[in-house]
Amino acid sequence: MLKDRQIVHLDLNSFFVSVERKLDRKLIDQPVIIGGSTDRGIVISCSHEARKFGIHFGMPVHMAKYLCPHVKYCNGNMDEYEKESKTVTEILQQKAPVVEKLSLAEHYLDITGMDKFIGCFKWSNELKNFVTRETGLSLSSGLSVNKTVAKVASGEIKPGGTRSVSPLEIKPFLDPLYIQKIPGIGTKAYQKLYSMGVQRIHTLTQIHPDQMFRILGQHGTTIWQQANGIDNTPIIPYQDRKSISAEKTFDEDTIDIEVIDQVLTAMITDLAFQLRKESRLCACMSVKIRYSNYETVNQQQSFHYTSMDNLLLARAKDMFRKLYSKRMLIRLVSIKLTKLVNGYEQIDLYDTEHERYDLYQAMDKIRKRFGNKAVRIASTIPALSRVP
Repeated sequence: MLKDRQIVHLDLNSFFVSVERKLDRKLIDQPVIIGGSTDRGIVISCSHEARKFGIHFGMPVHMAKYLCPHVKYCNGNMDEYEKESKTVTEILQQKAPVVEKLSLAEHYLDITGMDKFIGCFKWSNELKNFVTRETGLSLSSGLSVNKTVAKVASGEIKPGGTRSVSPLEIKPFLDPLYIQKIPGIGTKAYQKLYSMGVQRIHTLTQIHPDQMFRILGQHGTTIWQQANGIDNTPIIPYQDRKSISAEKTFDEDTIDIEVIDQVLTAMITDLAFQLRKESRLCACMSVKIRYSNYETVNQQQSFHYTSMDNLLLARAKDMFRKLYSKRMLIRLVSIKLTKLVNGYEQIDLYDTEHERYDLYQAMDKIRKRFGNKAVRIASTIPALSRVP
C-alpha cells in the first residue's frame, strides 16, 4: 500500500560549490558563489558561508560581490558537475532497489521492504555516509512515505543531516512551515496565496480543495494535497537517455536554402523545447545531410551545455553550411543532440541572454498547455507543414 512506502530524497548540498571545492581546496570554508562570466550574470549556486551575507540563488553577481567583497567567485564547470553526478547515481543504483534521478544534485529512492532486513532510516543514513566517503560530497537525506514529505524533510535538515518523518508525524512536521517549502509551488501560486493571507502550510490545509481548484486550477488541488502530506507519485527508475533527434525527408528533393533553413529552425525549436520540458541540457550536436544520390555526410560538434534555441540554431546552420558543399539536391536532413544531462540554463547564458531565456520560458508554458505548435518563431511558420 502507498502508506507503507519508504521514500528517500537525497540532496547533494551546494553541489556545484562542493565540486569546485574538490577541485580547489582553498575554497573550503570560504564564501563561494558560482555564476556567469561577468558581473552582469546571476548567482546559480552559493556556499552556506556566502548565504550568511544575504547572498542567494538568482541574485546578480555584482550585488553578491557588494554584500561580500571577499567572496570567492567561480565561473562554473558543467563537465565536472556531470561527472560527479554520474558517479553518485552509479553508487545509488548499485545500492538501492529503485532510483529516480531528479536533477544533477537530487535523487529519489524507493526502499520499501528494506525495513525487513535493516531499519530504513538506519539504511538510508548509512548510504548517505557511504556516498560522502566515496565521493567527498555532502548530502542531506529525507525519509518518509512519499516524495513530497521526503524532499521537504531533506531540505529542513540541510546541510548534511538525515531526517525521518513517519505517517503520524507528517502533519505536525509540515503545518508550521512556510508554504514556499512545498515542492513546485512556484512564484505565481505563492503570490496568489500570500495575497490571501496564506503564509503557513497549516493555513493552506484549512482551505477547501474545491476552493483551491477554483483559485489555481489542477495545480491548486496538487498543492493542497501536498500540504496535507498526500503524494502518490511513483518513483520512476532512472534511465540514462543518450540522445534526442529530429529528421526530415523532403517530399521532393530540394536545393532551396531558404526552405532548408526554415526546416532546421523548426526542428531546433522543437528539440530545444523537448530539452527544457525534460529539464535537460545538451553539449553535442550532429547534423546529417543525404543528397539525392543517397550519398550521406555528417558533422559533429561539442559545446557548452545549453537548451537555448538561438545557440543551438546557430550551431545547426553553421554545420549545415560547412556540410553542404556539392550544391546537389538534398533528400534528407537530420539533427541529433547528445551528451544530455539533467539541469537548467546556467553559467554564462544569463550574462547576455536573460530576456531571451524568459521569452523561451513563456513560450514553453503556452506549448505545455496548448500543444507543441501553439506558439512558434515566425520564421518557422512556412515550415510547419514540412516537419511532423
